[in-house]
Amino acid sequence: MLVPDNPLLAEYCEGRQAVVFLGPTVGRLYGAQVRRYLTAHLAPGSWTVVAVEGGEAQKTMESVERICAEAKAAGLDRRGVMIAVGGGVTCDMVGFAAAVYCRGVRYIKVNTTLVGQVDVGVGVKTGVNALGTKNMLGSYHPAHASINDPRFLRSLPARQIRCGLGEIAKMAIIKDAQLFRVLEEYPEVFQRPCPVPSWLTTGDSGGRDVEDYVLRTSMALMMEELCPNLREHDLARLVDFGHTFGPVIETAGNYRIAHGESVAIDMAISSELARVLGLISAEECERTVSLISRLGLPVYDPGTCTPGLMQRALQASWERRGRRLHLVVPDGIGSAVFLDDLEDIPPAALEEALDALAVRRGGLPGPLAVTH
Repeated sequence: MLVPDNPLLAEYCEGRQAVVFLGPTVGRLYGAQVRRYLTAHLAPGSWTVVAVEGGEAQKTMESVERICAEAKAAGLDRRGVMIAVGGGVTCDMVGFAAAVYCRGVRYIKVNTTLVGQVDVGVGVKTGVNALGTKNMLGSYHPAHASINDPRFLRSLPARQIRCGLGEIAKMAIIKDAQLFRVLEEYPEVFQRPCPVPSWLTTGDSGGRDVEDYVLRTSMALMMEELCPNLREHDLARLVDFGHTFGPVIETAGNYRIAHGESVAIDMAISSELARVLGLISAEECERTVSLISRLGLPVYDPGTCTPGLMQRALQASWERRGRRLHLVVPDGIGSAVFLDDLEDIPPAALEEALDALAVRRGGLPGPLAVTH
């Protein structure tokens, strides 16, 4: 995407003044390439490149204010455009800054992580962590463009790939049994070469490899769910699977557990709850939790997966979602339903689900240190 003969990003700038914000890793790996691209395609003096700090701990209003200050120092006016090149944290912060700077300016997302390409890059939400709560402050501010280039994924560490696979597994578990089976067959997709199955060489899928199929299918499923309800007027959302217990796991763990990992743990808890409540069979639950583990993701964290804390997570979600729980749980492979009331989940059922996962404890290789 950043090669000199690709005009895509420049065309979306439409000759406007641009301030480009790079996350720390992106700046180190691609900063020189970004500057060469801008030099080749944009008018001299019309662009500025700024480094921003990364990580959930930096996803704050103070960081958004610094981004706005950098934009002002660069002389960005109301016709200008902010460009975020990085992962989900960078895109969330720059998107929120664009939403409030001069009451709203354009922004473009160049998504460099797997989570960014299949999740953050698809939606219109921006936000920061505040008041002890993940993404407490934010806005709905659609990007002028959201650009994905799979070549960025080649430079990602394994942990970030696994986190992205957590978001992909989310869509497979709740919406697409075929994608689920593909992940079962190729759990190391994006991490090592996968042989191309015969069904991908014929019909509508002809000429695609496993990575392309997984990437495009998960993005399409996400858009299918988000587009009719972009601004969340309906708070019952299937894409919130993995996002009820997960936010509390992240904040209570002081972000030592990455977002994709918290989603994975949440999905495992929700799946075990579905089994305990008789919504899925023991075999379907085992397939689901085993898939999460085979993707290299955790299904339990002893420091945060306590009955008391997980009950508080349910209460917090009930309050945030308008006094309705809307907990998404699978009722089969590729299908899900909502549990809408706190009374739908007896404390004993939650404890049984947590106990089942404590026995397996798969996926966490010792103390975690979040990488970005």
